[in-house]
Amino acid sequence: MKRRLLFSTALAWTALGALPACAESPVRPPSTYDRIGTLMQLSVLDRASGRELPIYRHRGEYWVAGRPGARYAIRARNAMGERIMAVMSVDGVNIVTGETAGVLQNGYVFSGGERSDITGWRKSDSQIAAFEFTSIGNSYASRTGRPDDVGVIGVAMFRERVPVPPPAPPIAFPRRDGSTREMERRSEAPSAVAEAAPAESAAQARSADSALGAEAAGSAKGGLARPSPTSPSLGTAHGRRETSHVVHTNFERAQSTPDEVVRIRYDSRENLVAAGVIPVPPPPRWPRPEGPSAFPGSEMGYVPDPPARY
Repeated sequence: MKRRLLFSTALAWTALGALPACAESPVRPPSTYDRIGTLMQLSVLDRASGRELPIYRHRGEYWVAGRPGARYAIRARNAMGERIMAVMSVDGVNIVTGETAGVLQNGYVFSGGERSDITGWRKSDSQIAAFEFTSIGNSYASRTGRPDDVGVIGVAMFRERVPVPPPAPPIAFPRRDGSTREMERRSEAPSAVAEAAPAESAAQARSADSALGAEAAGSAKGGLARPSPTSPSLGTAHGRRETSHVVHTNFERAQSTPDEVVRIRYDSRENLVAAGVIPVPPPPRWPRPEGPSAFPGSEMGYVPDPPARY
């Protein structure tokens, strides 16, 4: 009976000893997103694995971690039932025209619900040069003398202008003498708001570009412009040629300013960890202290007699 009691006590101690470890709170995972955007759902695709990279939100900005040498794509899906135009930039360069990016430049038109992977810089109607993470010095923007905005992917989205129906034809009313008189049906909308003059439209475009530039500069001054890197920071290379076909279409923007702008910044995982964008697990709650260990062995049993001195 005494032996059974001792083993029961040992089992009780084992259970009690396991409680603190179970009660310890697990590491909270970082706040990540698969896709972002309202008019269009956007993500960054690792083409080698076929998986969408986690998008981390930190201090009001979105980040993805890239690997040097890895090819990637901008995955975009039109979430609306209407056509949407997406003007896309990488490292401050328009991916279709190669110009320093502006919101009123050419882009891709997506039909309602359409999804596509944009895999590189547009070279022709049938070819692209693949997007590939690389060092800043080897990026396409740096090699063309534009290194200031390396490390960012941008998408400016526009709704399409809905065609205005033509005015109704005049209605003819007969007179008693057999002639007719016309009564024109007037539109309820005032004629003064038809379309902005070209000069005004250009001014609005310049205002939109300057506002976007100010927003980017403001975000950069918020403490996350580009942290002191622990490894070389990333840019996007002008990669190998690949086949990619497009066709041309007409698209009239509903307005000269974007309906939505999405910005995703990127860098190496090491640099994002160092900047606090990707949290790391905390150290053990009770780390082993330096010096002699209190429990160097784990043998079960009782205290034996010491060896004889003589």
